[in-house]
Amino acid sequence: MRKVVLVTGASSGIGLALCKRLLAEDDELHLCLACRNMCKAEAVRADLLASHPTAEVTTVQVDVSNLQSVFRASKELKQRFQRLDCVYLNAGIMPNPQLNIRALLSGLFSRKVLHMFSTAEGLLTQEDKITGDGLQEVFETNVFGHFILFRELESLLCHSDHPSRLIWTSSRNARKSNFSLEDFQHCKGHEPYSSSKYATDLLSVALNRNFSQQGLYSSVVCPGTVLTNLTYGILPPFTWTLLMPFIWLLRFFAHAFTLTPYNGTEALMDLDEDTAEKFYQSLLELEKHIRATVQKSDDQS
Repeated sequence: MRKVVLVTGASSGIGLALCKRLLAEDDELHLCLACRNMCKAEAVRADLLASHPTAEVTTVQVDVSNLQSVFRASKELKQRFQRLDCVYLNAGIMPNPQLNIRALLSGLFSRKVLHMFSTAEGLLTQEDKITGDGLQEVFETNVFGHFILFRELESLLCHSDHPSRLIWTSSRNARKSNFSLEDFQHCKGHEPYSSSKYATDLLSVALNRNFSQQGLYSSVVCPGTVLTNLTYGILPPFTWTLLMPFIWLLRFFAHAFTLTPYNGTEALMDLDEDTAEKFYQSLLELEKHIRATVQKSDDQS
């Protein structure tokens, strides 16, 4: 029986590189590409099958920033599969990143210059917005949409006799200082991406505590500093051309500069388990509220 692997955000960047690597290691996989844009997904599927004709590659449409889309995709996946061996929760956004020039100039002449460039700590701010579900867009896309996807697919994942894995794409930009249980959607701050990635780290810890005995194991992955659509949007293209020699030089001092998605490496993170558990409970409460709202809307219609 083929191993079944689901990857969100599989049509570009880390997700696409991950799919290529998975098939390079095992071309007998059943790889399911969970993507928002189905035209891109089908093009990627065709390319993957051209290079790995013995693999089974399918697609499913899902936009993790839209809970109705998540519910529809989950229902479809439960009709298709009896189990999932591994789910890579990779899709994510960093909307309209702005470079803090003052922080950059200050950091250039400090002892933390390598740390600053390898983590982007204090360098990037983003303007978030509210989705149609009434949630912060970055939080819903990077964290909550994936959480609901997992909750809907629990029956395919939790089998004590056949362990499954959840693997979250996190970031070195995940900072505890940017996350607060009192504002876990990061409504009041200006670094929602950093907050959301720390939230996924916390959630992974909590899921391990709550589901490992049921045969589900969760971990986080940091691909390092990688040049993808997210990072290219931070600066104008010509600026990246000028910076590349400097970035390659930094690789001798900071191994986090993996640069290409394919070179992304994994790293487990040490986290505060008590905070993780409280955050997990907060998400359960939010999920309960969302489901009640959806049910009320369905009843009225």
